Amino acid sequence: MYPPVLPHDLGMLETADGSTVYWEESGNPRGIPALYLHGGPGGALRPGYRRRFDPARFRIIGLQQRGAGLSTPHASSPEHRRELTTTPRLLDDIDALRHHLGIEKWLVSGVSWGSTLALHHALRSPEAVAGLVLVAVTTTSPQEIDWITEGVQILYPEEWDRLASTVEALSGWRRGSGRLIDAVAEIMACDDGEARTEMAVAWMDWETSHIQIGLPLEQVRPVGLCEEPIAEQIAFTELVSHHWSRHAALDPAWVPSGGVLAHLPELAGIPLCMVHGRRDVSGPMSTPWAIKKALAEAVLHVVEGEGHGGDHMMELWTRATDSFADHGDFSSMVPSR
Repeated sequence: MYPPVLPHDLGMLETADGSTVYWEESGNPRGIPALYLHGGPGGALRPGYRRRFDPARFRIIGLQQRGAGLSTPHASSPEHRRELTTTPRLLDDIDALRHHLGIEKWLVSGVSWGSTLALHHALRSPEAVAGLVLVAVTTTSPQEIDWITEGVQILYPEEWDRLASTVEALSGWRRGSGRLIDAVAEIMACDDGEARTEMAVAWMDWETSHIQIGLPLEQVRPVGLCEEPIAEQIAFTELVSHHWSRHAALDPAWVPSGGVLAHLPELAGIPLCMVHGRRDVSGPMSTPWAIKKALAEAVLHVVEGEGHGGDHMMELWTRATDSFADHGDFSSMVPSR
């Protein structure tokens, strides 16, 4: 990792629909433009991402996705409008920020949901993407959503039972009758503040339980002790359920026909490096493997001892950006096997 750096510029980008999106820039103002897309949906723009790029060679740009963090209106607030928080509008924000900063092409790096957003951005605006670095790779397909919201219960039956019991208590949903994620989205869209809070706490407990596989034991924290303020927990659950329910349904207003995987050949020629943990039960290895099968030139690093993140994965992420700075591609990142 590179030493910590602070932003030398930041702002609130005003969008055409009245939302504002926070952005920040660090590193070399004349360096290679590089955009970072955080996870979630509704995750935080944490400063650690800046350390994955050489600040002497990269113009490092972070975008806080709409509805989360410093972007407004916050998804936990009464002013938040769900119809304005869609994947296409997130892509509009990315394009608007690129034009606002006067950038023609950039390296795009995304983690977890951010990797989904990076792929969508590349499919919509391939002329703007010089390369892709994806970590903990997801495409947010119906199969992935069904797995992370219900399938993982085979590994965590007691935690999933608590989640499902909360959803049943707060809605008309029952196990085996419809998608759980749709019920969570309906609860988070209601006007009952107590129900929204109870659902958010239960959801964050569920996420915490399965997302930690592969972490060193000293980094594993007890379930039920989420460190985020309750407003952030509500916003995260609101945005995750809102986006995932639409992606699970392959809503044509949000997802290209057939989903991301059906359109991967359109990305041929864009340098792509993926880093994924074998122990990532939240986002199984089958997803980056499917991308690799569709794009033979893509580089895929599998980290056997880590899950949805880890120290070696972060090291490989940094090596990938170094390779891009050196060569304009990931030719030095090809695995030995």
